[in-house]
Amino acid sequence: MNKSLTALLLLGSSLQYANAQNIQNNPGSNHGNKFEQLGTILTTPNEQRTASGAPGAKYWQQRADYDIKCSLDEVNQILTGSEKVTYFNHSPDELSYIWLQLDENEHNNLRNANYQSSTTLPEMTTTRAIEKAVITQTDNGLGIQIQKITDAAGKDISYTINKTMMRVDLPVPLKPGQQFVFNVNWKYKISDRMVEGGRGGYEYFPEDGNYLFTMAQWFPRLCVYSDFQGWQHHQFTGRGEFALTFGNYKVQITVPADHIVGGTGECINYSGVLNPTQLSRYNQAKTAKEPVEIVTLDEAKKAEGVKNKATKTWVFQANDVRDFAWTSSRKFIWDAMAQPVEGKSVMCMSFYGKEAYNLYKPYSTKAIAHTVKTYSDFTFPYPYPVAQSVEAANGMEYPMICFNYGRTEKDGTYSESSKNGMLGVIIHEVGHNFFPMIVNSDERQWSWMDEGLNSFLEYLTEELWDNKFPVKKGPAYTIVDYMKLPKDQLEPIMTNSENIVRFGPNAYSKPATGLNILRETIMGRELFDYAFKQYAKRWAFKHPTPADFFRTMEDASGEDLDWFWRGWFYGTDPCDIALDEVKFAKADVNAKPGSPNVKMVKLDRPQVNVFEDISKIRNREDKKISFYTDRDKKTQDFYWRYDRGLEKVDDTERKREIPFPYETLSEEDKAKYAGKFFYELSFSNKGGLVMPVIVEFTFADGSKMMDRIPAQIWRLDEQKASKFYVLDQEIASIQLDPMRETADIDESNNTWGGKAKASKFDLFKQKSAAARGQSVGSNPMQQARTGQ
Repeated sequence: MNKSLTALLLLGSSLQYANAQNIQNNPGSNHGNKFEQLGTILTTPNEQRTASGAPGAKYWQQRADYDIKCSLDEVNQILTGSEKVTYFNHSPDELSYIWLQLDENEHNNLRNANYQSSTTLPEMTTTRAIEKAVITQTDNGLGIQIQKITDAAGKDISYTINKTMMRVDLPVPLKPGQQFVFNVNWKYKISDRMVEGGRGGYEYFPEDGNYLFTMAQWFPRLCVYSDFQGWQHHQFTGRGEFALTFGNYKVQITVPADHIVGGTGECINYSGVLNPTQLSRYNQAKTAKEPVEIVTLDEAKKAEGVKNKATKTWVFQANDVRDFAWTSSRKFIWDAMAQPVEGKSVMCMSFYGKEAYNLYKPYSTKAIAHTVKTYSDFTFPYPYPVAQSVEAANGMEYPMICFNYGRTEKDGTYSESSKNGMLGVIIHEVGHNFFPMIVNSDERQWSWMDEGLNSFLEYLTEELWDNKFPVKKGPAYTIVDYMKLPKDQLEPIMTNSENIVRFGPNAYSKPATGLNILRETIMGRELFDYAFKQYAKRWAFKHPTPADFFRTMEDASGEDLDWFWRGWFYGTDPCDIALDEVKFAKADVNAKPGSPNVKMVKLDRPQVNVFEDISKIRNREDKKISFYTDRDKKTQDFYWRYDRGLEKVDDTERKREIPFPYETLSEEDKAKYAGKFFYELSFSNKGGLVMPVIVEFTFADGSKMMDRIPAQIWRLDEQKASKFYVLDQEIASIQLDPMRETADIDESNNTWGGKAKASKFDLFKQKSAAARGQSVGSNPMQQARTGQ
């Protein structure tokens, strides 16, 4: 296991006011502007996209089919793979090259997107954070290694890698209506997701010595080539997610023989990888009304202790999907049951370790089934044969499979917030099958088109799970605090995902709230539900834009909503960058951890909304609506009764120690960091034009070092930026833009020289933290059980 520990930095935040274009015909007037039609703010209708918001007569989109073989080396955490790709050019354009995404390069220190944010000299930090701040040209070994790319005849093809993107140059131009077959061989070191972050990787469990792999964004994938943008090859920075091409997949996955594998699509060789008992249970689950354990808790615990060195190959088939993800571990309990959806049966399945058993066993698969059914009612019938939830201390979605969180305390109890958080993340991530896995919007450009629309449907689904569910996104009153923030902390919803400061409220909560206001207050449920369903059906398995959504909602309802989109969803300068301030510090490597903090705490009160909003009231009054937890008595756990006053718990205040989460450095770490020099450089953009910041350091011995900071450092604050440096020598002087590369109009504010007075900051190692979504600390269920 990698012993490096996750960093905790106390950083100052920089803010940016980002404006989406909001054109007005008469901005000097005191009336009328807010009710203008959107006009030229929206794209011009054409033969691909009509003025009604529907796909046009000449709408087209590309397709990419994949035949993939991969092998997992669990001991060395290496994935090796090969893929045969068939790319279909359905566009009217002749293509001389195609672009693929290499998302795993996010973890490589030299080939990532290099979108930096301001960093500051911390008051307290960890060795992990210091290591990330060091400027190095030594490759850290992570990221995809392309071994070769060949055509169908085996001839090498030229390619170019630009950070997280790869251009493949076609031997001859690909004309409209033609297809091109090529092969890619690659491998990479799988990252420790709990340390490196990101969407895919592994989690290591030191208690039993096992791994849980969540393999996402794990293979070279075709970028979207569209009628409205051409190639969508904006670099992957870790936030803005994906624009992907639909196709058919056949994937062969070779893993240790005692692993259980779940993946996008249907496994077509269960008879070859499951033992007779497991296969019998799986077949039983196809008609079961309660989840059937295909692998039981006892069997999973036993497998943790005996590691099989043989291998098995699992084969999956998935059609009409935009991506493929999978999971593998010997730790998995696996349960399943079928959910009918308009004449078809959907296999709802969950994979989870013993750490999540008391939460996932009673709820996960039922929450999947409830989500698939509810979303289908509001949009279109779920078209895929499978829907899966994997407990991985995570929250991320892919076609037919998602990675979620929700672990109990070691005694099996859990807090209500852990239960509700687990239900919420499962509903949200399973719901993403509809938006954007099927209604395939461009997440990298417009996060709200999938996160906002999905959060709205998540809200409707949570409401129909339990009328007392403490929903966080949807009711209008829950967005008030965000709307009251100073304008320099807000952006329009119509803002690129990379440029948003408060990403959660902007991309999730505010769009969801806006749609709920339309449904409950402006349009009414009948008109809204009909129009929303029309949008979903029109753009299922296609690539919609914001204009297509806005136009469809108006076209299908007969309501003029331009004023609402404008108000709820939708402002030239020279270069003069100044070096304003230089801070200098040395690390206090002998800092002592603090004593545990003792405070009085009460047990959590029932988690119900403090205000009965209009949706909850109308849902109760609607005789056609029945709530899932009322129909299924098995879902009425301790907290269901607790919320209704049916469980009495002694909530007397008690003392609780909150331990200091850091430990002193080892002698090795002290020697490593005692001689380091820590600097924070503060810049201001006096001219207004955003440009790269080029910094040249001159050290006391006369040697020099250059750092070229990309212009994206200004994206969250166009006026101020800063950069934290860890250096081996003391700086004698600093000069910005020494080669005059940026047309800086005032060079008098580009230099700094002399010694700065050193401050100090405490340096620790961080102790292991709880996994995301894990229940921690005393809870009412535990208190009721022990009576103490």
